[in-house]
Amino acid sequence: MDWADTAEQAAFRKDVHDFIEENLPQYYKDIADRGGELGHEGGWQHDRFLGSDEAKAAATEWEQAVAGRNWVAPHWPTEYGGAGMTPMEQFILKQEMATALAPDVGGQGVSMLGPTLIAHGTDEQKSKFLSATLANEIAWAQGYSEPSAGSDLASLQTRAVRDGDEFVVNGQKIWTSNAHRADWIFALVRTNPDAPKHRGISFMLMDMKTPGIEVRPLVSGAWQHFSNETFYEDVRVPVSQVVGEIDRGWYVGMTLLDYERSNISGAVASRRELDDVFEYAASEEGAAKSRMLPSVRSELADRYVETEVGFNFAFRIISMQAAGVIPNYEASTSKMFASELGQRIARTGIKMFGLYSNLWDPDAELTPFGARFIQNYFHLIPSTIAGGSSEIQRNIIATRGLGLPRG
Repeated sequence: MDWADTAEQAAFRKDVHDFIEENLPQYYKDIADRGGELGHEGGWQHDRFLGSDEAKAAATEWEQAVAGRNWVAPHWPTEYGGAGMTPMEQFILKQEMATALAPDVGGQGVSMLGPTLIAHGTDEQKSKFLSATLANEIAWAQGYSEPSAGSDLASLQTRAVRDGDEFVVNGQKIWTSNAHRADWIFALVRTNPDAPKHRGISFMLMDMKTPGIEVRPLVSGAWQHFSNETFYEDVRVPVSQVVGEIDRGWYVGMTLLDYERSNISGAVASRRELDDVFEYAASEEGAAKSRMLPSVRSELADRYVETEVGFNFAFRIISMQAAGVIPNYEASTSKMFASELGQRIARTGIKMFGLYSNLWDPDAELTPFGARFIQNYFHLIPSTIAGGSSEIQRNIIATRGLGLPRG
């Protein structure tokens, strides 16, 4: 294994680094200097549409700069406005962006829906949605999970019954991220209740202004509103808004194409978190508020080693993709490890600051490290559930990776 960049990769990495240095607005550089913005799950989209005047201006400036390089959708083919990057180029781009805490301007529409439409959409659907999604004229939400179909997504029960040229949708979705800000939602619904559970599902696009759609907030344990419940009561959706074949939506929804799946951003974020805390602990304030007990030092060393393990998990996946191999259980390993590592770092940080870790207000005089660890402790609770729970990832690793029998 050669961890070093080739000459071409090194040149591309420098190009990305220089681009970020020259174009990232000072607003985001200031956030990066603070180690990120706690409780700001809305990210770039929040800044663009709901932020302060300064945030909106910075978000617009950054979007225009990224779009000028066709980097909003690095994995889309060039004929659809993407950059057509190789998996390794996508990896380098994400790594450099994550290192600089430069925000992603794509969102779920670009990362998930775009590749799905490119692979399965009609010409009319591509014409209507791709360019608008790329230009961030449409904000998308994802309607997958349900109260009884989270980890076992194929058990979903939201029904869509055909009535002429329309489907009538009834049911409920949960953990619908960004639904309160979305213009459209892409959802999996059951169109054939008599088929086996992975069949009889269709992939459907719905305008959030359609009568019968209701959004209710789900506030997290850290007092954030990012997820929602969405309810559908006799929602009429044109058949033309089904993507791919009717009753074959499970396979449409699982489309990933060549999108970079290494989770390098998580590995970079964890390493940066530890580098920041080491610097803080060496400062006068940090030394006064931290308890560098032998047990804490040992845990910090373990966490640092684990960030290197996380990077190598990510690098393994991207190396496979670069060689034309589709990662399977390897992606589950990286996802599970990264999400659990984030939680372990937060717990170690709480131990490091002892009773000071009870302080929630990042601006209070006695608060250590901007309350980052105690807030992350709560903010990261959903990380081992979202995107496939750790339990599901372990099942995949056991059956597909280790060849163990199903229970």
